[in-house]
Amino acid sequence: MRLLVLLFFVLIVEVYAFQALKTISKISWVNYLYILINLTLTAYIFYSFYNFDRSVGQNKHSLFTVGLLLITFIPKIVLTTIMFGEDIFRVINAIINQFLGDTARESILPERRKFVSQIAMGLAAVPFLSLLYGMTKGKYNFKVIRQTLFFKDLPDSFDGLTITHFSDVHSGSFDNQEKIEYAIDLINQQNSDLLLFTGDIVNSHATEMDPWIDTFKKIYNPKYGKFSILGNHDYGDYLEWNSKEEKEHNFQEIIKIHDKIDFNLLMNQNIKINNGVDKIAIVGVENWGAKFKKQGDLNKATQGLEKEEFKILMSHDPSHWDYEVKNNDNNYQLTLSGHTHGLQFGIEIPGVIKWSPIQYFYKHWAGLYEEFGKYIYVNRGFGFHAYPGRVGIWPEITVLELKKLEKKA
Repeated sequence: MRLLVLLFFVLIVEVYAFQALKTISKISWVNYLYILINLTLTAYIFYSFYNFDRSVGQNKHSLFTVGLLLITFIPKIVLTTIMFGEDIFRVINAIINQFLGDTARESILPERRKFVSQIAMGLAAVPFLSLLYGMTKGKYNFKVIRQTLFFKDLPDSFDGLTITHFSDVHSGSFDNQEKIEYAIDLINQQNSDLLLFTGDIVNSHATEMDPWIDTFKKIYNPKYGKFSILGNHDYGDYLEWNSKEEKEHNFQEIIKIHDKIDFNLLMNQNIKINNGVDKIAIVGVENWGAKFKKQGDLNKATQGLEKEEFKILMSHDPSHWDYEVKNNDNNYQLTLSGHTHGLQFGIEIPGVIKWSPIQYFYKHWAGLYEEFGKYIYVNRGFGFHAYPGRVGIWPEITVLELKKLEKKA
């Protein structure tokens, strides 16, 4: 039944999209060419999805297919919305004419108006061009976002501590060595005191990172070190494995990646950074998500820590903050997350608008949030997944500066 509903919806969209073209173009061969190209693309997309191999998972071919689906279908939905709206007025007009006894018309329904189809085509071009830009340029349009945070209980000697935070590498999606080298250079240019990575180093397979080990090893070793955690994609749960042993082997290889790129992986653990005067605890939990794997264990991760100690918690999924962290008695002053990618699609104009469809699923989905004097920062992601691009929500490298509240100007 679901498949029938989907096919009916696709059929309606395709009919309306063709009606828009037919209203504008009276050239037969153009219309036939459109039908041929459209049937070819539709067949390719259905064939690709039908033959998707769950033992392989996402790869460059499946990424391209998703991109092709979005770039061809979303503009048609825009066309359909406008053309359907026109049909409502056409039907109302027809009813009024019949009621008034106007029978002089050759057709009961008024003809489609060319200018409406032209407007529809123009509006449909917006998502088409946006998605095309997102796939060619936007996915590597790295932005450095800076944020200063103030804390009453930050140890005095850590006033001014800088942290570079990135998340969601998804190395299996990369297709441009030069752009990734550029992003690593951006990380190094920040010269922060501490580097934190909050999970999803791969899409599923440990081998996805093999071509990028040397690149990520170029990330400098800051004053207080480099620490990382796992994300939901790092467990291999989205694939069909031949055996439990094969899945476990892949998981262990993913764990080894962090050591290969000189990051200290924290798996429900904590470590203290020491400046000779004071200490700060870096706490790293395994993935815990309201809708995903709940492997994270806060109690285990904070063993040996006191409530009063200043803590920076790394937890991949921001839903963890809402469910277990922000009201926790152990007092986690700052939580760093990722996971959402900001859906890789939205509109952000600082001080004006911040919107993405992902906000209807995640309360905390991009940037800084504060409750009860505690903060969570959600990184928009370094890489990309599913849709091979980004529109309006750009790949992010975050630089946080921690300041003592009393010294706030």
